[in-house]
Amino acid sequence: MALASPYPDVEIPNLSVPEFVLAAGKEKPDTPALIDGLKGDTITHGQLAAYVERVAANLHARGLRKGDTVAVFCPNTPWYPVVFHGIAAAGCVMSPINSLYTPDEIAFQLKDSGAKILITISLFMDRASAAAEKSPLDEIVVLDGMEGHANLFDLLGADAPSVQVDIDPAEDLVTLPYSSGTTGLPKGVMLTHRNLVANVAQTRALIDLQEDEKIIAVLPFFHIYGLTVLMNQGLQWGATVVTLPRFDLEDFLRTIQDYKITRAFVAPPILVAFAKHPLVGSYDLSSLRSILSGAAPLDEQLALAVEQRLRKGADDGVTVAQGYGMTELSPVSHTTPDPGHEPPGAEGYEVPKGSVGYAIPNTECRLIDPATGEDAAEGERGELWIRGPQVMKGYLNNEQATNETVDSDGWLHTGDVAIVDDHGVYTVVDRVKELIKYKGYQVAPAELEAVLLGHPEIADAAVIGVPEKESGEELPKAFVVRAPGSELTEDAVKAYMAEKVAPHKKIRLVEFIDTVPKSAAGKILRKDLKARA
Repeated sequence: MALASPYPDVEIPNLSVPEFVLAAGKEKPDTPALIDGLKGDTITHGQLAAYVERVAANLHARGLRKGDTVAVFCPNTPWYPVVFHGIAAAGCVMSPINSLYTPDEIAFQLKDSGAKILITISLFMDRASAAAEKSPLDEIVVLDGMEGHANLFDLLGADAPSVQVDIDPAEDLVTLPYSSGTTGLPKGVMLTHRNLVANVAQTRALIDLQEDEKIIAVLPFFHIYGLTVLMNQGLQWGATVVTLPRFDLEDFLRTIQDYKITRAFVAPPILVAFAKHPLVGSYDLSSLRSILSGAAPLDEQLALAVEQRLRKGADDGVTVAQGYGMTELSPVSHTTPDPGHEPPGAEGYEVPKGSVGYAIPNTECRLIDPATGEDAAEGERGELWIRGPQVMKGYLNNEQATNETVDSDGWLHTGDVAIVDDHGVYTVVDRVKELIKYKGYQVAPAELEAVLLGHPEIADAAVIGVPEKESGEELPKAFVVRAPGSELTEDAVKAYMAEKVAPHKKIRLVEFIDTVPKSAAGKILRKDLKARA
């Protein structure tokens, strides 16, 4: 049975992402759109629109055409949105690369996405160059300059003629982030202009938008949460987005204080710092009205502890709430509304802290009993299926994985188990998918297993997530079968993996076993491993 959102449907504008998001530039051209939280450099909404037009023109002048892929390997800066929207306005597809990736991981994404150009910074050029040797590119653009490479000023040059590209929002891709979905190796998630426009439009009804909104952007723009919720949503509101290149608690708190940040979109590890770190008491955080957590489950007691610590007066404090989504959903399907923006009939109902809130407008849900494949009985848990305009077009060049994730009726099978209460509020309680969630990042066991099997002294391996007692964080644990005669140690396995994968994918625990338990079909029996972990 399809469960509709309790919110009425909203209109989804038939516009490209730049047309929709940058409209604020016409209404308030002199208002800061982007500020570098460390340096103070500012781009106004009017300047942003002008810069985007130049980037699109110069990309066309370099030979790029509609549908070509441009990879972006950069930390958060005010120029990231300029580059993203310039690529989009040129009709090209932007594929964001995780700033922590190793050369092998970068090369895989460059090759799989078919990227023609890579845009990066000088600090990342050692990894970018090594990756480009394995997956050749037409060009590497280094934004902050490097001899032999084009730079930001070349992308903003005045000579290239303006371009107008005919974009079909429902069909044409705008971004190609990589996700492990519910299982397997990272796959290119094909998101259209309509997907991203829809997701920003859908969430607007749940927001108590004020004139002075300032958003702190410390979650990376290369992650779909940062790209849609912080960057594009903030700019479409006409708000000011203040960027930080990485999370440093002191910089984070100082930026909130100095720029009078009103909204923080974070992952749970940042809330742990809010709740416990003594530095928090040294800064004036009174401008904060809302903290929304996503990307990993938020503990109810942690949310309450942060609210209590940041309370300004008896009735004056910050709201700490949670949302839910995945890359394949652009990414939001559920979130907690601001006070006063509850759905019709639920006015004044306080969404429980452990929940992920309501299905957003234009979104349908089903809860399916994994054992029977039928709709779960009322009040019972089931795998969460979602249908709406934010559902991806599919996985790039992977029809099988697409069909396993999105069925013929358009339902996306999330792999997460949820329950819904009488008010239409959802709580995610478990998952059927294999992914490990570490500090808000997806870690695919299959990917780590493939790397482990590349070691000459490893005969077989399996990886699962093991909860850490104190934080509840899932730690990647490897079960390793040594090759005959090998005396491989735990430290050697960890060191090998640390060289091959990004920090969040590192193996944290190792156990040596005689054989990896597998089904008759050869599938790893992870439940058996979890039972002994």
